[in-house]
Amino acid sequence: MTSNWRDRAGTDFHCQKQPASSSRGMVVSNHPLASAAGVEMLAAGGNAIDAAIATLFTLTVVEPMMVGIIGGGMAHIRLADGSHRFIDGQSTVPSAVRPDTYTSKPGSAHDVFDTIGDENLNGPKAVAVPGSLKAWCETLHRFGTMSLADVMQPAIKHAARGYAATPYLHECISDCADEMRKDKAISAIYLPGGMPIKPGERVMQSEYAETLTYIAQHGEAALYQGPLGDILVDYMKANGGFIAREDLTSYKTVERQPVRADYRGWVILGPPPPAASGVHIAQMLNILEGYDIAELGFGTAETIHYLAEVLKIAFADRAAASGDPDFINVPVERLTSKAYADERRGAIDSTRAQKWGAGVQQLEGAHTTHMTAADAFGNVIATTQTINNLFGAKIMIPGLGTVPNNYMNLYDPRPGHALSLAPGKRVTTSMSPMMALRDGKLAYALGLPGGKRIFPSALQALVNLIDHGMSLQEAVEAPRVWTEGNALEVELAVPDNVRAKLTSFGHKVLAVPTVAGGMNGIQFHDDGRMSGAACWRADGTPIGMAGGLARAGVRFGLA
Repeated sequence: MTSNWRDRAGTDFHCQKQPASSSRGMVVSNHPLASAAGVEMLAAGGNAIDAAIATLFTLTVVEPMMVGIIGGGMAHIRLADGSHRFIDGQSTVPSAVRPDTYTSKPGSAHDVFDTIGDENLNGPKAVAVPGSLKAWCETLHRFGTMSLADVMQPAIKHAARGYAATPYLHECISDCADEMRKDKAISAIYLPGGMPIKPGERVMQSEYAETLTYIAQHGEAALYQGPLGDILVDYMKANGGFIAREDLTSYKTVERQPVRADYRGWVILGPPPPAASGVHIAQMLNILEGYDIAELGFGTAETIHYLAEVLKIAFADRAAASGDPDFINVPVERLTSKAYADERRGAIDSTRAQKWGAGVQQLEGAHTTHMTAADAFGNVIATTQTINNLFGAKIMIPGLGTVPNNYMNLYDPRPGHALSLAPGKRVTTSMSPMMALRDGKLAYALGLPGGKRIFPSALQALVNLIDHGMSLQEAVEAPRVWTEGNALEVELAVPDNVRAKLTSFGHKVLAVPTVAGGMNGIQFHDDGRMSGAACWRADGTPIGMAGGLARAGVRFGLA
């Protein structure tokens, strides 16, 4: 690591937010009320898992465009004993869906899953079997210390009493307003009078408060075996959706072990399949290890060129060999091996952009939220959750007051491919709740939303920390780049001279306001302190808890 990365940088920037510091716990999420809900649990004596579940339920209220109980996600948990596990609560294909249920739009590229009528994008037919609620409740029961009713109280309060809409929420509603206006229930809350709710106006969700209250009393069974599930199933049946009662009763979460990458003396742990992210972050780090990225400098044309090439390689392999391991054989060992990285690196031209195909056998047959929490006991959780696109299926389930996912848009509507539809298949995701260790000690936990741009952005944050020696705040806020083989997107902070040089290398450069969403994370210092950071791309807020209880034996009296 170096301390003077700016001396070699081709792109400069200044952080727009400040980190938080703590000694007794930290919660970082993409909304201040959600972070506060988590810290409230820590203050009450709970652990990081209690804090995370409180934060997630609160996010379903205050960040409804990103996360919901009819969604899916992936949680990376490190317990105080040093063990790591992933809890896979990803959505699955309903049993009524077949490989040819949807019709692909004619002429769609291989990586575009659009269907005629947008049936897999908007409305009831876009909704996959939810996993979030079951995963959250089970995770709390297994690893938390508090009751479900206690951790859900902040969410219930904000749903019942309302909260002030942020400019970010207003902008997200505005982006989706045309489609949301087609649904009476969702419009009533977020488009009062037909217009997006304004910043500062109160968002009231009384029906959803009743749903949350019922869940607090009855747990996940309320949805998967009980009356809330009946409401969902009846709505699907009446409106052409696919979810049936047996889809809910048969749904199971899966505990998985992380994918490991060894990079310049660091151990990087990420999610395994069906997530594509851990495999391809490991693959890209292995390739980049052959270059002196620190010396090349942050945001230079040379560094961005190598990033672009490894991204294209990873996406080519992702298209060929990503998916649910219960349905396809994902070649994890080959993709994450140093030998395969050497093979791919040897074909990279240092000054010329190339098109890349898959280096593994072709297998036949972005809008999210992330939060990170840590306690003083050594428990850490980084979890990414989503209803897929902004406001998911762009509908609200009457009687539940919640927005369902549109996860069906992530499956290939054409039969015979790795990501094709099959009943019970888990969705493939780019979610990247990552942790990095040095000398056996946890150093960083981080993640972000952003669809297919998630794992490339997480990769860049790790490179910023390890190669460039940035602070955590700098690493999450730093300008990003992205490509999967077509245009090379670079954030606007990348200067004109760097863009020009990239163009001379053969890249089709496209300047964009943002790549992916609001990253947040926690750094763990050797002295026991924690630093929390969130970036400018969302309403991210770190809240830390320091101080502590009174010294033993202390009394207060008046003479």
